[in-house]
Amino acid sequence: MNHDAIGVFDSGLGGLTAVKALNEILPNENIIFFGDTARVPYGTRSRQTILRYTREDIAFLRRHPVKMIIAACGTVSSMLGTNSPVEDIPFTGVVWPAAQKASEVTENGKIGVIGTPATIQSSSYENALHTINKNIDVTAMSCPLLVHLVEYGYTSRDNKITRLAAEEYLTPIRNAGVDTLIMGCTHYPIIKEIIADIMGDNVTLLSAGEEAAKYAKSCLEKQDLLTDRTEPGHNIYYVSDSVSSFRENAKNFLQDAAHGQVFSSRI
Repeated sequence: MNHDAIGVFDSGLGGLTAVKALNEILPNENIIFFGDTARVPYGTRSRQTILRYTREDIAFLRRHPVKMIIAACGTVSSMLGTNSPVEDIPFTGVVWPAAQKASEVTENGKIGVIGTPATIQSSSYENALHTINKNIDVTAMSCPLLVHLVEYGYTSRDNKITRLAAEEYLTPIRNAGVDTLIMGCTHYPIIKEIIADIMGDNVTLLSAGEEAAKYAKSCLEKQDLLTDRTEPGHNIYYVSDSVSSFRENAKNFLQDAAHGQVFSSRI
């Protein structure tokens, strides 16, 4: 039993999809979220820069009482691989939980992955999936524009710009005959309707952030770290840039207003 918060960080606001999932499956837990909105996106940065940003993000969360950290960022998770940057508390990224779920649900053994350039270049999802099952056929595609489009609010199902970009990226994956698609960046579930329209009804879409939240619950249960509070938990949000911009855009990720305190804090 532990009453400390679960810490979540992302390069921008995509990690709020993991926060939303945590609020649903662990409603009595407190969440501390840090979004590095001043430096988004990470996916076009060098490995060295991404790892430096990651260390800084984790250090920021560790200024607060947290019992677990989730890197709700596909880029960061891909750079870290299976290495945990913390030793004394549980930690997870999004790659392994999403890969595990994809390997369970695929029926034809063909899995698609979309992510930032850094994520796709790292081959992190392919490596994880082939560790689980070497016979899985993986088709991966870098989608560099989608994070920007989501961050700027181009998320409606009928948005022509986002739809055109998504069609460009997703057509080769659809043509490969996948039956499962990992949305390997936590921004992508916000345009899930567009992605589903393009991929078709027979393709299962998996949110990396949601799978990480489920994995976190399992991890905390196994280590007896869940709170025994009966009252609802609360969220505290920190961003490295504008609070007003966060409040405006966060509702796209949370599908509601950001209930909880919001602070602007430089690392």
